[in-house]
Amino acid sequence: MAGSHAGSPKSWLAVIVIIAGFTLGGVALCLGPNWPLVWAGVGLIAVGGVIALVVDIFSDVIVDAPRVLTAEKIDRKS
Repeated sequence: MAGSHAGSPKSWLAVIVIIAGFTLGGVALCLGPNWPLVWAGVGLIAVGGVIALVVDIFSDVIVDAPRVLTAEKIDRKS
């Protein structure tokens, strides 16, 4: 394989923090809703967003050269 689109560990840290906040907020909404936990989830998402900005998550993508796939001729019988 020529390259990777996986990203760096620092970018994954930001993604994991955002997913944890989303999960916490979603579970808190199902439990009542429990508003303090919902807002804690929102805060965690905001912290993850700040981490993403600090580590410059959008410049972490490695773009490979496009793949060229050949089309095969399909013989269809009518």
